[in-house]
Amino acid sequence: MEKVDFSLKGKIALVTGASRGIGEAIAITLSDYGAHCLLASRKAEGLQKVAEKIASRGGKADVFPCHVGDLNQIEGLFKQIKEQYGKLHILINNAGANPFFGEMLDADEGVWNKTFDVNLKGPFFMIQHAARLMMESGGGSIVNTSSINGIKPAPF
Repeated sequence: MEKVDFSLKGKIALVTGASRGIGEAIAITLSDYGAHCLLASRKAEGLQKVAEKIASRGGKADVFPCHVGDLNQIEGLFKQIKEQYGKLHILINNAGANPFFGEMLDADEGVWNKTFDVNLKGPFFMIQHAARLMMESGGGSIVNTSSINGIKPAPF
């Protein structure tokens, strides 16, 4: 992919679901364009590997283990970000969960709750906390990702 003449130098970017897959790719790309990436996920070991990849490419990344389905962890994450960086320019809400692969009629309340905690409540509270911090430091950008299942549901 040809690199566009574009710079995120001096920008702080928080990426959830950054321990692998799409989140990892987004974090690496933001870093390649100069952003200092804050990597968030439940999977601390995966986050560390992504941070090392970013560092090997000359970028900056810090690791923040956080379960976005847990409001207390979200609040703790933003407290750390405010204390350590004082600002946030970019939020990429990428974390997602699909804890059940089976017939809808067989899904229990725990599956329902986890899906909504991670895929709906988590991004809402991430946006709420990020927007407050962004407003204090002159604005920012928020990007939410989601599954194709919102457009093309699975046949179950």
